[in-house]
Amino acid sequence: MARQKFETNMPIGEIYPRLLRYTWRHKKWLGIAALGMAGYAAADTALIYILKPLLDGSIVDRDPWMIRWIPAFMLVLFLFRGVFGFCSSYGMSWVANRVIYNVRSDIFAQFLRLPSSFFDANSTGKTTAKLTYYTGQISGAATSAITIMIQDTLRIVGFTFLMFWINWSLALITLVIGPLIAIIISHVSKRFRRYSVSIQQSMSDITHVSEEVLTGQRVVKVFGGEERERQAFDRINERNRRMSMRKATTSAASVPVIQLIAAFAVAFVVSVAVRDTGGGIMSPGDLAAFFGAMMAMMGPIKRLTSVNATIQAGMAAAGAIFELIDEPTENDNGTLAIDRAKGHIEVRELTFRYPRTETDVLRDISFEVKPGQTVAFVGRSGSGKSTLLSLLPRFYDYGEGSIRLDGHDLTEYRMNDLRQQISLVDQNVILFNDTVAGNIAYGALGDADRETVVDAARRAYADEFIQSLPKGYDTLVGQNGIMLSGGQRQRIAIARALLKDSPILILDEATSALDTESEKAIQKGLDVLMRDRTTLVIAHRLSTIQDADLIVVMHDGELVEKGTHSELMQIGGHYRGLHDIQFARPD
Repeated sequence: MARQKFETNMPIGEIYPRLLRYTWRHKKWLGIAALGMAGYAAADTALIYILKPLLDGSIVDRDPWMIRWIPAFMLVLFLFRGVFGFCSSYGMSWVANRVIYNVRSDIFAQFLRLPSSFFDANSTGKTTAKLTYYTGQISGAATSAITIMIQDTLRIVGFTFLMFWINWSLALITLVIGPLIAIIISHVSKRFRRYSVSIQQSMSDITHVSEEVLTGQRVVKVFGGEERERQAFDRINERNRRMSMRKATTSAASVPVIQLIAAFAVAFVVSVAVRDTGGGIMSPGDLAAFFGAMMAMMGPIKRLTSVNATIQAGMAAAGAIFELIDEPTENDNGTLAIDRAKGHIEVRELTFRYPRTETDVLRDISFEVKPGQTVAFVGRSGSGKSTLLSLLPRFYDYGEGSIRLDGHDLTEYRMNDLRQQISLVDQNVILFNDTVAGNIAYGALGDADRETVVDAARRAYADEFIQSLPKGYDTLVGQNGIMLSGGQRQRIAIARALLKDSPILILDEATSALDTESEKAIQKGLDVLMRDRTTLVIAHRLSTIQDADLIVVMHDGELVEKGTHSELMQIGGHYRGLHDIQFARPD
């Protein structure tokens, strides 16, 4: 089973500043969090420093004032440390959740703007992974990593300042470890990023495969595909595990190496701490505070070296997300407004090929549909019928030729205005996990009152079965209308189109998947729906379109015949051949 990969070619220098802009939108909460981090670092430094007066003043010199007030001072420091820690954690958590919210909102808004060609080229599972798994990865880089970098850097600065203040010559030793740690971090960064990209790709594959199996579970069961799908999933799952372990190994190995370097510095300090150095002889309090600062520095150093993995994972995810957000959207440059079209459609010398392909699927198509006419499109599978009608609502933009509505090219109209003129009922009815009423009054129709919705359902011959449902119009239909039969879903789709009351109607094999009895019931609703509208019908059963004002016969992407039923039968060409084949055997 071929698996598609999502990779990012965006330069690293562009990714992180753009990611931080999402964080910077919330300057107020960042300021509160930064204040908390600074206070937390200062309190930690003060708690280490207090070891000096505690030992020298209380224990060695037995100073009564020190003995009385040092415990109280420690309690106050811990109180301030807790308050500052809360401000830091709460502020950054607030920012983190807002960053995820904003990024997901931008991704979802982009989904709604992307052209159909994007979804043709990218699986739903892989695209959805960017909305779920990838956004979780960038949250760590945009907020958690910032917390560690700022707070722990301030703590290291505070501890270093304290060490220099106590004994400058020993403190200089700590500066030696900085360049060595930087070299190690630079080396492992590239590995972290590479593994992070591989992990994200495998997570996309896991989402894609599981979605395919869940959606097609009946086909999997009937055709015995369980073992095949299990093996495919195991391969992807194993790849994810292997990449995760490589990343974990790199992270686990880099931290002890860095700590070992720091330990050498500590060992050297131990060997000279009790001697007379350039900083002078150290008292017990000095020694305790100095070592306390050195040991306290180990935790922040460890977190700062570990946070690199989080940053690299977030940058890999952010690169893929930003490339999605930067994908070209639907071309909506039209300026012409339209309230209600007459429905006069002219197609002239139209040629079309799908994006990123080199073969024309439509070639030199020309025909005219007058307002109120019913035009049927027939032909073998793959002849280009559905592709042709998908150009009318501009699901795809054509290159050569033109499609004109009421005398203007489709591209001259504003996209929303154009699509408001068109209703669509096709073979694969899409219903949402909402009530029956919510599916009829969907989208821009959501303000319709219940009486209007019921009237549309009656005209679609759907009211009777809706009333028999447990909660009537308030019954939830389940994912994609799973609780309803095929005929019931079609009638809800017809009711939706009736409620929209658009001047142009597209019927894409709306009854081909139904049995004869259901088709007759649906046809009644369609007859009502087609009244006084320009109707474009893709028909599988020729018996349903014999009364059409015009029949367009397609073959291999070309218009080969057009005329009425009787005219085409007299010609004895493609249409006659299709008719004879279909009526030579029971339907």
